[in-house]
Amino acid sequence: MIALLRGEVAVRRTDHVVVLCGDVGYRAAVSAETLRHVPAMGEQVTLHTHLIVRDDALALFGFHSEQERDLFLMLLSVQAVGPKVALAVLSGGTPRELIGALAASDVARFQAVPGIGKRTAERIIVELREKVAVSGAEDLGPAAAILARRGEPQHPRTLAREGLVELGYTPAEAEELLSDAAGESAEELISQALRVARATPS
Repeated sequence: MIALLRGEVAVRRTDHVVVLCGDVGYRAAVSAETLRHVPAMGEQVTLHTHLIVRDDALALFGFHSEQERDLFLMLLSVQAVGPKVALAVLSGGTPRELIGALAASDVARFQAVPGIGKRTAERIIVELREKVAVSGAEDLGPAAAILARRGEPQHPRTLAREGLVELGYTPAEAEELLSDAAGESAEELISQALRVARATPS
């Protein structure tokens, strides 16, 4: 398994890069999010990778971070989501932003990805939120960690406030977003708060 590439950027395209490692160039498909972090040709880059072995080809995928690679693998576990669609989902934002969309049950965000209908978008949210809650939530980001702590004996609003702060909001902003939020769980409160944040003009 090829897990990591470190070398010189030989080719940089909109959907893939070629990394020269020694005398061998490795072509890796990348998301738009990863491409933002890939430097110009001739400069050094490090990519976390995942190799998919097919009957007719070896497909290598590159990621800026292990978090993005983990999300890619989780997306592939969802029915009707293949590598191309998974990369398109990852192109929609940072891993933290995508986990925030999962926490907010933002079906529209995933449905906006080419190749994803409403049913698949809903399936992504349901299945990935379950997986994040069961395993590795701390590695995937603060919002996922909040969802995984649903069973802790803490007040839901306290958990929700902590989650929003860890997502980058100030304590005052978190309080404001939660001021009109209603719900019995931190999950519901975070979901409503993030919907308010997206609806509020910047």
